Amino acid sequence: MHSAKPQLSLEDLSRVIEMAWEDRTPFDAIEKSFGLSESAVIALMRKSLKRASFKIWRERVSGRATKHQALRSKLVTRAYCPTQYKQK
Repeated sequence: MHSAKPQLSLEDLSRVIEMAWEDRTPFDAIEKSFGLSESAVIALMRKSLKRASFKIWRERVSGRATKHQALRSKLVTRAYCPTQYKQK
């Protein structure tokens, strides 16, 4: 667990939220890219989303195998579609 929360730019915050919503992006990938643990992502989502949106998101990701690397099928070797990212 990280002792200090990383400071995120608005662009990074937006990207973390987008990754958290994506079905195939595991929490491990968010932690590797932005230094936020699963619990930190949950806290960020709770703070950033409207209550109803947060509830929908939590129900969606809770126990979802693709969001947790340890639960993911070994046949899934990538976290995203090559055309998914909008970055330059």
